[in-house]
Amino acid sequence: MESPNHLDSPAAQERPAPAFARLGTALADWAERWFPDAFIFALVALMIVFLAAIVAGAGVSDAVRFFGDGFWSIIPFTMQMAIIILGGYVVATSPPVHRLIRWLAAVPRSPRAGVAFVAFFSMATSLVSWGLSLIFSALLAREVAKKVERTDYRALGAAAYLGSGTVWALGISSSAALLMATPSSLPSALLKISGSIPLRETIYTWQSLCTALILIGAALLVAYFSAPSDSTKTAAFFGISDDPAEQRPEKVDQRRRPADWLETAPLLSVMIGILGLAYIAQVVFARGPLAALDLNTYNLLFLMAGLLLHWRPRSFTHAVHDAVPATAGVLIQFPFYGGIFGLVTMSPLSRDLAHFFLRISSHGSFPVFVAIYSAVLGFFVPSGGSKWIIEAPYILQAARDLRVHLGWVVQIYNTSEALPNLINPFWMLPVIGILKIRARDLIGYTILYFAVNAGIVLFLVWMLARTFTFVPPHIS
Repeated sequence: MESPNHLDSPAAQERPAPAFARLGTALADWAERWFPDAFIFALVALMIVFLAAIVAGAGVSDAVRFFGDGFWSIIPFTMQMAIIILGGYVVATSPPVHRLIRWLAAVPRSPRAGVAFVAFFSMATSLVSWGLSLIFSALLAREVAKKVERTDYRALGAAAYLGSGTVWALGISSSAALLMATPSSLPSALLKISGSIPLRETIYTWQSLCTALILIGAALLVAYFSAPSDSTKTAAFFGISDDPAEQRPEKVDQRRRPADWLETAPLLSVMIGILGLAYIAQVVFARGPLAALDLNTYNLLFLMAGLLLHWRPRSFTHAVHDAVPATAGVLIQFPFYGGIFGLVTMSPLSRDLAHFFLRISSHGSFPVFVAIYSAVLGFFVPSGGSKWIIEAPYILQAARDLRVHLGWVVQIYNTSEALPNLINPFWMLPVIGILKIRARDLIGYTILYFAVNAGIVLFLVWMLARTFTFVPPHIS
């Protein structure tokens, strides 16, 4: 007869999903051995594109010039992406939101429910802001780990990262969609091909909303059934005990000198926050609620919200200081992506790639080829925005020639480019920094989401493309 404590045995703890556990462990070990830093992927991609430009007909000296001319071409966009991370961090770590996170963490009652709960909020918040999702979900995962005993910390971490690998680009922080709706941020070479594409033709279409709902539902099922119902790999196993939101070198309300009163009084935060929100209200009134949302107004909204939620300037600046390391990858890698953009758009390579897509695809098969290509390229350039700048010129040109709806092409890209994020560790950095865990501990689980979502994405982008009618771009 089994002992009443038989569930404490390691075999019993892995019994709910032994196949998932074995596969996850094997993949995690492989990733630890063979997966380099995300910066290496960017350098490899740059060398491949440099050689491809020469093969396409560019001279070596011309290719060098194209790289240099493009290197700084997306600096405004680079800053916008860094601010999205920073804005999401300051909002997620503000006292009111942190209290909300602690309250939410008390809702799930079992380990599997806890993992699915974190997965849901990761995806839901990513539709609002991928920067907010990374921080909010990681903090929520830590709190759930504290409150729900025997929850697998690795599964929680993967669930916290899930928004960035599934639906973030279908939400209102979609880098590609916001970029196409922001003419001032579009490189002139791209603007001549497609013109600007308003959000009503991308993320606000019913096809995009339907895709997001299906992907969320599928991911929640994987989250629930792949998580062990009883695990020893808890937060305590990984030595997690402290709370990053409370690691501050000094109390924000201390007043030791006259200048401290300005830093700790809410007056300036409130005045500037109201000023910023008033400007956004003016923009919304002038342009309408859909047209008003672009990268600049979006980032301003989150910074003003963070300033008001932190209440005191000192608390806000501390949060900004804590957020800066999470932006390092964007700041150093995006200029290299700019170099790739220069090589692609200034050499014959863009023309040749557009012709390639025309040769291998038709109006009906183009969405599937774009989805596969975007996912594969995402392993080397793990950034929805900068990769879109590289990819968009020839993808949109081919779509125009095949008379495929340009707004849906943006959403095909958005749906598929998130998939490699589940494997490439670039965007995991903010999450693993808060969770104090390694990327390899998460990849074993995230690759399961990848396997399930890949097939769903390919089917949806093909099927829903048939519901659109081509509209010629308006180029001023």
